Amino acid sequence: MGRWEPDARGRLARAALELYSERGYEQTTVAEIAKRAGLTERTFFRHYADKREVLFDGSGTLQELFVEAVAGAPESAAPIDAVAAGLDAVSAAFDGRREHSRLRQAVIVGNPELQERELIKLASMAAALADALHRRGVARSTASLTAEAGIAVFKVGFERWIAAAEERGLPQLMRDSLAELKAVTAGG
Repeated sequence: MGRWEPDARGRLARAALELYSERGYEQTTVAEIAKRAGLTERTFFRHYADKREVLFDGSGTLQELFVEAVAGAPESAAPIDAVAAGLDAVSAAFDGRREHSRLRQAVIVGNPELQERELIKLASMAAALADALHRRGVARSTASLTAEAGIAVFKVGFERWIAAAEERGLPQLMRDSLAELKAVTAGG
């Protein structure tokens, strides 16, 4: 593939994930990623700050999608139901990306530095959701608690979705996880 071909960012992301899966995150260099993508290291750094950020590239977009769906939920919606609207929105963003998500998560689980970055991403998302709920008129402490619960539901639903034997879709798994949380909090 020549450097002039389109989708350099996507090519770099695919090459990085392939190499991380084959060789391990620590053993993969930016030079190897660029070479696999048919690009230069300079091009890599035009698109990504470092090799870690390749795995977290869509985090900001995902957070925006989640927050916008929470903010756009009907005014009459309870805080947890507004978060449910956000869970539906982010679930749709993963459509057709199960295998990619499985590979990405396997790389992250295998590296403490990447696990830390994933936790930071989730904490940032929880804070943004809490702010969105607070702007809807929810008390700060309730907004924070609801946002953290929403992130827990997201994590559990996502982990179930990427499990090897799982065939159900992410939207269904998110709804099931939220229903379990509601049952637990209701004393069921």
